[in-house]
Amino acid sequence: MQKAIPCVLMRGGTSRGPYFRAEWLPQDVAKRDQVLLAAMGSPHELQIDGLGGANTLTSKVAIVSPSTRPGCDVDYLFAQVSVDRALVDTRPNCGNMLSGVAPFAIDQGMVAASDGETRVRIYNVNTNSTIDAVVQTPGGKTEYEGDARIDGVPGTGAPIRLNFLDAWGSVTGKVFPTGNTQDVIDGVSVTCIDAAMPLMIVRASQLGVKGDETAVELDANKAMLERLEALRLEAGRRMGLGDVTDSVIPKPVLVSASADADTVVSRYFTPHKCHRSHAVTGAIGVATAFVTPGTVAFELGAPRAAGMHRIAVAHPSGRIEVDVELRGTAPSIEVCGAGLIRTARKIMEGQLYIPARFF
Repeated sequence: MQKAIPCVLMRGGTSRGPYFRAEWLPQDVAKRDQVLLAAMGSPHELQIDGLGGANTLTSKVAIVSPSTRPGCDVDYLFAQVSVDRALVDTRPNCGNMLSGVAPFAIDQGMVAASDGETRVRIYNVNTNSTIDAVVQTPGGKTEYEGDARIDGVPGTGAPIRLNFLDAWGSVTGKVFPTGNTQDVIDGVSVTCIDAAMPLMIVRASQLGVKGDETAVELDANKAMLERLEALRLEAGRRMGLGDVTDSVIPKPVLVSASADADTVVSRYFTPHKCHRSHAVTGAIGVATAFVTPGTVAFELGAPRAAGMHRIAVAHPSGRIEVDVELRGTAPSIEVCGAGLIRTARKIMEGQLYIPARFF
């Protein structure tokens, strides 16, 4: 026997996956994770028996529910479902899947839409952080079509503005969890940062690569990947995350210089493969490091005064532009806000069939 549960398949930013209301899934975490594995077809390299697309970017889940937290409209729990292992990780956030949360919530009647545009305040359960999403809602209906273009996605869509309000230190309690803007691990200078996503940032040159290689080229460099993973495991321990062997955080990032002083070149790993474009939360973290004195990324740019600055994070499919707001004076300048534009698209809504034994 199979059990049918409601499901909405959506693209959020440069990721894709099913969106569920929390009430559609088992409340028991172990049972819920079994259902998510079955939904995606994991573990299997092709995810042939489920919705997954045989890639970490298309093996993601968003779980949304009305929020009881003051000032918030909905709660969003992100789940990264492993492709080839029976593993569901809810420790990280995903800013790309986040792009679809507000449209999903409006379509589901969790949030009443205004005529023109609607602001939805989202509480991210994974990282205990708050994000404002501004969605286009002409006539009180979610608009998915528009002229906004994001690199890594064909065509255009309606712009969705994401404003990260308190993402700095949300997972570990500190922007720099080790207490340092730079640490040395096995002779390599790294920056361990918690800004929207716990990251370990390394200059590409320190691992013998240029930093502007394609994702395919980097994935083929097995020696570099092994070194990067060894650094990540130690960084996770130093950041207070414990043994991160079976976790996708911290995410490792290679950075390198650009000819443009407002652009940093980034190669973001998920964590064992290079992202074909870039995570939104990762872009927030990279941009934060790029403008914060003392980090390995800051050395690739130039000092900036307090105020709003647009930073471009260049990735294999193009670039993400992040507006960062700085306060203070050097060398104590810090990021106090960040925002960017994404798009989303509803692909399918219907019933998803899961083996009944998982319920």
